[in-house]
Amino acid sequence: MSKTITVKTAEGKTYQYVDDGSPMQGGMKDVYFAPDKSYVVALFRDKQDYNSKERLTNIVKLFRERIFNQAGGEYWKDLFCWPYDMFELDGQVGIVVPAYQKHFFFQTGYNEDGNAIASIKGKEKEGKWFASAQFRNKQFRLHLDKAELGDWFKYFLVCIKISRAVRRMHAAGLAHSDLSYKNVLIDPVTGRAVIIDIDGLVVPGRFPPDVIGTPDFIAPEVMETKHLDKTDPNRKLPSILTDRHALAVMIYMYLLYRHPLRGGKIYHSDPQKDEELGMGAKALFIEHPTDKSNRPKLNQIKTTQLPWADVNKIPYTVVGPYLKVLFDKAFIDGIQNPIARPTSADWEQALIKTVDLMQPCQNPSCEQKWFIFDNSTKPFCPFCGTPYKGQLPVLNLYWSRKAGSFIPENLRLMVFTGQNIYQWHVNRNIFPSERLTAEQIKPVADFHLHNGKWILINRKLPQLKDLTADKEIPIGSSVELTDSKKILLSKEDGGRLIIVQLITN
Repeated sequence: MSKTITVKTAEGKTYQYVDDGSPMQGGMKDVYFAPDKSYVVALFRDKQDYNSKERLTNIVKLFRERIFNQAGGEYWKDLFCWPYDMFELDGQVGIVVPAYQKHFFFQTGYNEDGNAIASIKGKEKEGKWFASAQFRNKQFRLHLDKAELGDWFKYFLVCIKISRAVRRMHAAGLAHSDLSYKNVLIDPVTGRAVIIDIDGLVVPGRFPPDVIGTPDFIAPEVMETKHLDKTDPNRKLPSILTDRHALAVMIYMYLLYRHPLRGGKIYHSDPQKDEELGMGAKALFIEHPTDKSNRPKLNQIKTTQLPWADVNKIPYTVVGPYLKVLFDKAFIDGIQNPIARPTSADWEQALIKTVDLMQPCQNPSCEQKWFIFDNSTKPFCPFCGTPYKGQLPVLNLYWSRKAGSFIPENLRLMVFTGQNIYQWHVNRNIFPSERLTAEQIKPVADFHLHNGKWILINRKLPQLKDLTADKEIPIGSSVELTDSKKILLSKEDGGRLIIVQLITN
């Protein structure tokens, strides 16, 4: 029989939770819902020592204050499931945590063949369900309902949200210590993500980690030295630098549905030692350009992992030039040199620039729905093989260092019906982040295919001008996109010019 239990904090605040005898269980905690399910109470099963209590106190008070009670703090409430209070009950420590938003729970829980996966309907959308090819493969008995999978574009939005949240955490001097697809909930339908299990945060020199991480995401230096005592100066423990490795792995897996280090190479006959070497001292990128010894062996791979496990058919270059560079830094330069790993801000910026290169696939049956323009004259979707047909405008962005003189930025914006221009495209001094105002997130212009011609409609740009025709483009009017057309977006400091490149197939 269920019973409602009331607990009180040291400050005298009360909370209630419902104990029905079968709580949700995490690695270290039992979790119970409040009567109205607006929050949960998580009780640590093991007794917490002074340092653990001090860590929790800082997490729910000081660290939370630094992130949420500052200007723009409301933004972060959607990206972190952060504990906001703690208490003790009969010697047992508990924390009070916001309940997950409804889009982070599976809505269907069955695949399209009607075979029930009752165990996940209504369960949290842990990232692990979306980071493996088999759960999206119709040949796999327990493949997810396609209504839960989203499309490739949404996974980029998910990765942007995760990178942004990690950036904020690291800026506060905090490391998650167990960043993985188990501690991040995602919703590929809406492109949302939230980081959970915040109670294990690491503060270097003050609050050491309780765990070394989750397999698949443990940094090589941590794996290589885990046999050493925690007090050994050569022992490497979770930190911001190891978070960077975990973040890179997570992004790679969400976009390519395979692990960047788990290939076909055998390092030792003993499975445990093979794992320790392959994820530690001998870690080798499966798509290393010169050392191909860890390429996946297709004759050893389950068909449900295909085609994603075939790095020749779907190489990591399909993610575009900006991310390709960062994956090289993470899994080649930084695999054994942590300081060389890309930061969370690096990932956030590269992901945002890559989104501007995305193009909808013209095949309505394509499962990914989107692909990234590869700067070729005959673009095609690498996932279903469908070539692009018709005129494809590509906008090359330039900015003015001094009046009347423009230089290229190595930035492009792809055009498709309904594509928008935002303030951050108009002016290089504006960057899409949590700092944008409500006005800055509104589109200022958009593109449409009208009577067989591509046009740009000006919605809110007071200085839009067709430089090629030396003609102003008033708000509410449009301009046709023709090859080599120059369009000035803004005359302000940081204002950009676009030059149209028209590809015809």
